[in-house]
Amino acid sequence: MIILGLILLVVGYLTGLSLLYYLGGILLIVGIVLLVLGRVGRPVGGRKVWF
Repeated sequence: MIILGLILLVVGYLTGLSLLYYLGGILLIVGIVLLVLGRVGRPVGGRKVWF
């Protein structure tokens, strides 16, 4: 999700499409929050570990 957010941010910035830019930013923030929650050992989405 973080990589997809970065890609959308770059594409949105280069093409000038604000929708892609904002969508990429939201995906990036959500991905980082989920990463941090998973790293501290908190279950995310009802699962302790995602394989």
